[in-house]
Amino acid sequence: MQDDKSKTTDFGFKEIPADEKVKAVANVFHSVAAKYDIMNDLMSGGIHRLWKRHTVSQSGVRAGHCVLDIAGGTGDLTLKFSRLVGSEGQVILADINDSMLKIGRDKLANLGVVGNVKCVQANAEALPFPDDTFDCITIAFGLRNVTDKSKALASMYRVLKPGGRLLVLEFSKPESEMLSQVYDQYSFRLLPAMGKLIANDSESYRYLAESIRMHPDQETLKGMMDEVGFERTSYQNLTGGIVALHKGFKF
Repeated sequence: MQDDKSKTTDFGFKEIPADEKVKAVANVFHSVAAKYDIMNDLMSGGIHRLWKRHTVSQSGVRAGHCVLDIAGGTGDLTLKFSRLVGSEGQVILADINDSMLKIGRDKLANLGVVGNVKCVQANAEALPFPDDTFDCITIAFGLRNVTDKSKALASMYRVLKPGGRLLVLEFSKPESEMLSQVYDQYSFRLLPAMGKLIANDSESYRYLAESIRMHPDQETLKGMMDEVGFERTSYQNLTGGIVALHKGFKF
């Protein structure tokens, strides 16, 4: 039987010791944090905003709800949820990376969002919240960076209230071979070049492209959600499957 020290995991296309991935991913996001929002707009042509807006529309969140935005980074989803839950609700912006969390906290404060938002540095695999706490949990473009995805999904299930839902917005597998080929050219040629030009960091953006390819496809992720207890799981392909929104409920 493997002990934890002998286990390996993917870091992009590389295999590294599993206990080193958190630090390796942290270094990537410390590097890209300052330019993260700018690069998101450039990389997606602004479409990431539509993906996130659609995610919020599928959340069922309303006034008074308690929402957990995991890997919430610079706070795009948290901002939208804070307006929905109102003064009686609460949104937790959680991220394992303190650089990203600081930028998110400062951005939300600059926009006047303070009363119903709390920022917490947390590892998705071991969420520091009581059982049955949240009406809705989201994780947008963060699950692929988690070392043990099944453990993280189980942790999300634990802290979700009965009747609550999980939404996983993540890059996935394009539906057509032609789109997949075009997407590969973009990801491995243009993306690192943009990272070099805008953020002076091509390697971090090469990792991000590789991490997308190593992430479970739509059906595999749906099966992982089923295995930890989520019910009525489903997914919706967005932009031809470049992104997928997975949904699951706890009953």
